[in-house]
Amino acid sequence: MSTTSSDEETDFSCGGDGTELRIPKYKRRKVAIFFAFCGVGYQGMQKNPGAKTIEGELEEALYHAGAVPESDRGKPKQYDFARSARTDKGVSAVGQVVSGRFYVDPPGFIDRLNSNLPDQIRAFGYKRVARSFSSKKFCDRRRYVYLIPVFALDPISHRDREAVMASLGSGEEYVKCFECSERGRKNKIPGAVNSFKVTHFDTKPSDVSLSSVDSVEKMNDGEGGNGMCVDAKSKFCYGEKEKERFNRILSYYVGSYNFHNFTTRMKADDPAANRHIISFTANTVITLDGIEFIKCEVLGKSFMLHQIRKMMGLAVAILRNLAPESLLHTAFSKDVNITVPMAPEVGLYLDECFFTSYNAKFEESHEEVSMEAYKEEAEAFKLKHIYSHIGSAERRYGSVALWLHSLNYRNYPDLNYGRIKHITEQALVCKKIDETQDTTEQALVCKKIDETQDTTELEPVKVSKQNGEDSKETITVA
Repeated sequence: MSTTSSDEETDFSCGGDGTELRIPKYKRRKVAIFFAFCGVGYQGMQKNPGAKTIEGELEEALYHAGAVPESDRGKPKQYDFARSARTDKGVSAVGQVVSGRFYVDPPGFIDRLNSNLPDQIRAFGYKRVARSFSSKKFCDRRRYVYLIPVFALDPISHRDREAVMASLGSGEEYVKCFECSERGRKNKIPGAVNSFKVTHFDTKPSDVSLSSVDSVEKMNDGEGGNGMCVDAKSKFCYGEKEKERFNRILSYYVGSYNFHNFTTRMKADDPAANRHIISFTANTVITLDGIEFIKCEVLGKSFMLHQIRKMMGLAVAILRNLAPESLLHTAFSKDVNITVPMAPEVGLYLDECFFTSYNAKFEESHEEVSMEAYKEEAEAFKLKHIYSHIGSAERRYGSVALWLHSLNYRNYPDLNYGRIKHITEQALVCKKIDETQDTTEQALVCKKIDETQDTTELEPVKVSKQNGEDSKETITVA
């Protein structure tokens, strides 16, 4: 219910001849407004003092469109304002729904509203709803889509700078990713220089298409001089085998779990950490600006801050063989606190909000609250504003590519959590004392490494201790 005392507003004025002119009075109507937006340049959906937000833009547009009176301007509680979902900074939406008690008469309300909104925010229409309706409380499911470039699942594409340096054997040279602006550090690797085959090139980085999933690494002296590159081409594609593995990993999220490790500032014993995921699939590949993207669709009752981006971040890390699949189960444990990677915001958008229970309850008295009537408009907006932004952001700035370079054990040591915890060591120590009183301790250490495929690898190591100094050498077992 509204906190205002009246649902009506009547305006009286006098004409030039002194006669009274009566302007038709309009009632506030409880409505659900369907709209979309591209989140670039905004600090999220929810209004935040001092920040540029979608909600802030919408409130002002509603006022200027005549939906909100002067007395209620900037006071959303006065007209029962509610949103069906919050979105993070930079995240977009195709099927966002807000509700409230607005003056939607005379006809042409949506046109008036859009005329006061920027092009990247567009209202599609509205539906009359029950007085008790709240787009937040009555939304029982929300579907989000994350578009991840196909090359992100390729373990050798945009690798960690240290991994590249080790594989190329670069000494004190910089290692630069040829496909984006990421540059490595100088790191001395003794005896490694010139131990690999190189080829010369003259192509500028701006001439290289990010649509290729070929991974080309370049070594440069950092001063723009003649460089060398190592061509480590990948033939990676999102085939049936890769699709099966990705969908299997995403399916681990389906069900009711404690997601305290997939958000920020939330304790494991907080009931709000328990969330239910209905489905999570990645079956479609689309091409944007020459780059192939995998369309990952997640359907759930509700989501926490950064939850979907962290779910995607960990899934990508596992696909790139940086973490075992068992880490997913570990992350759901209440007694485990780990830091998981968070994928960039640019590829995420709210696809649709569902009001199944409300529609079933009020199907005889009110219109169905759904995006069905606005599908064509929503699709056109998505292609023009959201998809074009996601594609151009990756091509121009390499948003995901740069993030992949940071996906390593240095930044996320907990990615090794599942492996390190299951390492067992067995040591056999033999003491041998000779006539000169020199003491030598020899230990045969067998390390059992728990891999994700339940394989066991034994790595015998001989440890010698002489004069207080430790040294190791690998023992070759026939």
